[in-house]
Amino acid sequence: MALTPDDIRRIQHLARLELQPAESERMLAQINGFFSIVEAMRAVDTTGIEPLAHPVAAFRDVRLRLRDDEVGEPNAREENQRSAPAVERGLFLVPRVIE
Repeated sequence: MALTPDDIRRIQHLARLELQPAESERMLAQINGFFSIVEAMRAVDTTGIEPLAHPVAAFRDVRLRLRDDEVGEPNAREENQRSAPAVERGLFLVPRVIE
């Protein structure tokens, strides 16, 4: 996949960027370079390869410092919602913003 100058102009418009022509050309080259790297990575057959939890695990045994998933504080939902203007079944009620 490669972008064209028209694509860069559209991105520029959507992002509300003011780019000089030289900047647009440089951005086009950089983004297309990124897409080239992604395509090269997608071409690699990774069938049967397990994902790594940490990139260093590819060449060294890494022990992750994970703690046990334990509740650390009591459930204070009712106390926290006491000052809310509107609550229903444990949920904050807010006015509709988008119709």
